Amino acid sequence: MLQILHAGCGSRLVKVLVLIVALGLPMLASASWWNWWDDEEEAGGSTAQGARDVIFVGNNWEGMIDVIDMASHERLGRINGIPDKQKRVTQIYLNPVTLLFYEAIKVFIGEGHHQYVDDMYSSNDGRLLIVSRPSFADVVAIDIASGDIAWRFAVEGYRSDHMAISPDGSQVAVSASTGKVVHILDVQTGTEVGQFPSGNSPHENVYSEDGERIYHASIGHVFLPLDRDPIKLKGERVFQVVDAASLDILKKIDMKVKLEEAGLADLSPAVRPMAHTPDERFFYFQLSFLHGFIEYDMQEDRITRLAELPNLVPDMPIEKYVNDSAHHGIAMNDAGDTLCVAGTMSDYVALVDRDTFEYQVHTGVGEKPYWVTTSQDGEHCYISWSGTDQMSVFNYASGQEVARVDVGDHPQRIREGSVPEAWVEDQGSLFLP
Repeated sequence: MLQILHAGCGSRLVKVLVLIVALGLPMLASASWWNWWDDEEEAGGSTAQGARDVIFVGNNWEGMIDVIDMASHERLGRINGIPDKQKRVTQIYLNPVTLLFYEAIKVFIGEGHHQYVDDMYSSNDGRLLIVSRPSFADVVAIDIASGDIAWRFAVEGYRSDHMAISPDGSQVAVSASTGKVVHILDVQTGTEVGQFPSGNSPHENVYSEDGERIYHASIGHVFLPLDRDPIKLKGERVFQVVDAASLDILKKIDMKVKLEEAGLADLSPAVRPMAHTPDERFFYFQLSFLHGFIEYDMQEDRITRLAELPNLVPDMPIEKYVNDSAHHGIAMNDAGDTLCVAGTMSDYVALVDRDTFEYQVHTGVGEKPYWVTTSQDGEHCYISWSGTDQMSVFNYASGQEVARVDVGDHPQRIREGSVPEAWVEDQGSLFLP
């Protein structure tokens, strides 16, 4: 039976079943009913003795995390984000419901690939690497020195997604895509300290600089075509401001209404990656299908400007955009005057002047950029090229690429953090493909 289920997951019948379940109709069974054995993992026992500042690049399809020196941009080593793969896959295959979602993620979201590493952050001491793993619907803490799993948390529903770490490094917020909630976890123990509700497909999370608020967006069912949604098939898509202490929803913005008020009703209301000015007054939201971004004034509570960037694939039907992402990745320098934007479907990175929205477009660097992060010094932006398996470093001031690093299969999220110096020394004999 399991072989039949697995072989048929690409069939039209199975796709229909997946859509029925994903759209929130009655479940065949709860995933927790099938949790037949203890998920506790043996915790690694190492303690970091000194730490090295690094850049983590998560390779979603491969399940590996590349570790790059922050100063030299030399690749130092790799961390296995799925050391328990055999156990997890075995457990999935014993549960028809989780097996259905495991294959559905591959068919509908992963472009024919399982998604093993979406996001990651290190603990302040560099001992643990916290990793969200969509296809395994969980978050794990990997003891960097030993490679063992220190703790594991299974999210509600069947897929984990973007994370954010609190400014003090004590908690991580992780989106549960089909669970319609965001979990807040203790970094050291993996204990859930709270959660807050979201719309359909919770996605991006960003903590305020003071740690008092969480900015969160849900993007709806991106695996469904188009964006015209007369019967609400895309689901609820909202932007929320959340009190990080109480987890109360302080503000809930229906971007569809705000777009209509701004005369931009033709744009999708699904907020994707976001960036903001240092004072957190102006936010810059990427939207599904949009080649560009909008500017939102939090003080006046309205959309103030639209930045339109080049569409270099005008003949491509939007149904072929990967998960509705014309652009997916935006960041701002510390000075608050320049934005770095991933032109995902057009294969470019753009540096955009915040005041004028004038831009420099860089093509021919790589394919399908899928994330952008600003460096710790505030002067560089990191771009993952998911189609050509590299990471670039661009200087905001010069507008030029200053480094490029080969990484693993389908890099997406890029985060800065630290690892134990002893771990770096142990990588001396490691073969880096």
